[in-house]
Amino acid sequence: MTVAVWVPLLLPFLAAPAARLLAEALAPRAAARILAGTSALLAAATLCSLGLLAAAGLLRLPPVAALGHLSPHWIAAGAPGGAPVAAAAGLALAAAAALALRTGRRHRRDLAVVRAALGDPARPARPRSPGALLSSVRTGVAGRATRFRSRHRPAEPLLAVLADDRADAFALPGRPGRVVVTGGMLRALSAAERAALFAHERAHLTGRHHLFLAAAEYAAVLHPALRALRAPLGFQLERWADEAAATAVGDRAVTARAVGRAALAARHAPRPDRPGLAPAAHTGPVPRRVAALLDPRPRPRPGRRAAALALAACLALTLTAALDATTDLHRAVEAARSAGAAGR
Repeated sequence: MTVAVWVPLLLPFLAAPAARLLAEALAPRAAARILAGTSALLAAATLCSLGLLAAAGLLRLPPVAALGHLSPHWIAAGAPGGAPVAAAAGLALAAAAALALRTGRRHRRDLAVVRAALGDPARPARPRSPGALLSSVRTGVAGRATRFRSRHRPAEPLLAVLADDRADAFALPGRPGRVVVTGGMLRALSAAERAALFAHERAHLTGRHHLFLAAAEYAAVLHPALRALRAPLGFQLERWADEAAATAVGDRAVTARAVGRAALAARHAPRPDRPGLAPAAHTGPVPRRVAALLDPRPRPRPGRRAAALALAACLALTLTAALDATTDLHRAVEAARSAGAAGR
């Protein structure tokens, strides 16, 4: 555990650049999945390592060791560092938890503000009689299988128009999701461009792109190296939706024009209150997206194979090291318990 526990904390500094390089050589859908999956896996391994370091230090405390009938000598032999390392790991976990909680609250508040503006405020819970509660439980159990199947067939996104002269359009996640557009954005686009814009935002909702963004957001809280994956992931999600919109309307030029004009309109009159987990067609590096729509020919990307091998090696080593460190701590605890029982 002494060496293995540090590997998941160090390898993200190598894995993140490799993931970015590989994403540039892949199709948008595959690139987005690679970036989001890499972020989630490395964040989970980071959380595991910090937890192991904190737990090893906690078990070395005499009251905790006595409570678990452990021999402090055997725990110290299997735990890296000492009290300073464990304290630092504990502080890092507490800070990450606080930041994640603050991020979650901010996203929830932003989504609630937009839903309230659309006339969909949160509904207060109403008291029910025991009979009504039992009836609702029976109904819920009877429809559980149907709801499970419906999760894989999301409802058709609704269209909501905000009476706002500022230009904006985004995909608001929910059940069902909504394509939110302002009057200013509608007036800035032609009918064909509006169709492409709506297809773009629907692609965000059907692809559940807000979950990809959330994974990258929370991963960046856990490890600083993973912050570098948020912007590339946002770009690839927009490219994914661009391609879906071009396929839906059957005209790449119209889609490119819609993206460009929407970005120009939003730049002249921006709306700062768009939720962070609500993807929008006019965000990200728009010139690159427009160029990719107008010239879809794949370009050779040198280093693709090397980036793929490097990323695969980093992820494999990270998982192996996290598992090895967990196994080592478990064995150390078992040995300390046996030694404690023997009075050593």
